[in-house]
Amino acid sequence: QIPVGPYSTFIITRTMNNMDYEKFCRDILDSDDKIRFATVYDQWAERIAGGMRPGIQNLLTDRQEKELVTLSVLDWKQRKEMAKWLGKTIYTMAEFEQVKRFSFYLGDDDLLLVSKEKEVQTKTTVDDASRLYYENKSS
Repeated sequence: QIPVGPYSTFIITRTMNNMDYEKFCRDILDSDDKIRFATVYDQWAERIAGGMRPGIQNLLTDRQEKELVTLSVLDWKQRKEMAKWLGKTIYTMAEFEQVKRFSFYLGDDDLLLVSKEKEVQTKTTVDDASRLYYENKSS
């Protein structure tokens, strides 16, 4: 059971593209103990499913987290416009001093944000998230 509280709650999730996003986020958290956070947001920066790993303290306040999510969604919307020329964005990654933050684009309507400890391999994270997306999408 994921703990209840700000930015650490699994929200009642909708099923999109034949996928249970709550299960998808849990699968991502279960795939690597270095993952701190796995959450799906819609195009209005509203949480659909996911949350912080139990026992991990968020490095951001609630307000800071909301601002970062909003910026991620705005960036995602800009990348959708650029897709006309460059093709669809698969993922983006930001490396901070303390963590790596990944954004994965789940079709046109939803965005997966994942944060991990800094020392992890980027390719492993991307490969695992992609594999779990397709496994969950087809189940």
